[in-house]
Amino acid sequence: MTIYTGRGDQGQTDLRNMERVSKDSRRIEAYGTVDEVNALVGVVRPTGHDDIDEKLRVVQNHLHIVQADFANPSPEEGDPRIQESHVETLEELIDEADSELDPLESFILPSGSEPGAKLHHARAVCRRAERRCVSFAAEEAGVNETAIIYLNRLSDALFTLARLVNKREGIREENPEY
Repeated sequence: MTIYTGRGDQGQTDLRNMERVSKDSRRIEAYGTVDEVNALVGVVRPTGHDDIDEKLRVVQNHLHIVQADFANPSPEEGDPRIQESHVETLEELIDEADSELDPLESFILPSGSEPGAKLHHARAVCRRAERRCVSFAAEEAGVNETAIIYLNRLSDALFTLARLVNKREGIREENPEY
């Protein structure tokens, strides 16, 4: 199998049901931005913390499910779909990481150690992905709302993991000055 097919040379791509759509459609923009988040999460691994790396591996697999979910305009039984259990996994991850952190009392600057700053970057792109997915869902019926909730929770998880990595590496959080 060759990596190139030429089928996208005219600015169209296939959805899971083989329907051809423009590469600039809101659907493609939505799951393409989710792919960007996934790539950024991959850039941060390994963080130097095995437990965090395992959590990020799980997140990357979930993000593939989000992409498959959004690429499928007419899902059937057994097709990959984000479920409430995926959201719950993120909530457990956040709660576990948060238990190791000092309470957050104000905004912090997105910086720190190299993996911490990369997690903050992934969080910012995740917020953009969420915005793109909200726009896509407003345009098309039947979009899995749980996948959008997942992205909202994921940005919180990436923020919390960035704080955790920075704490473990002895990096003090900085607050913005107003």
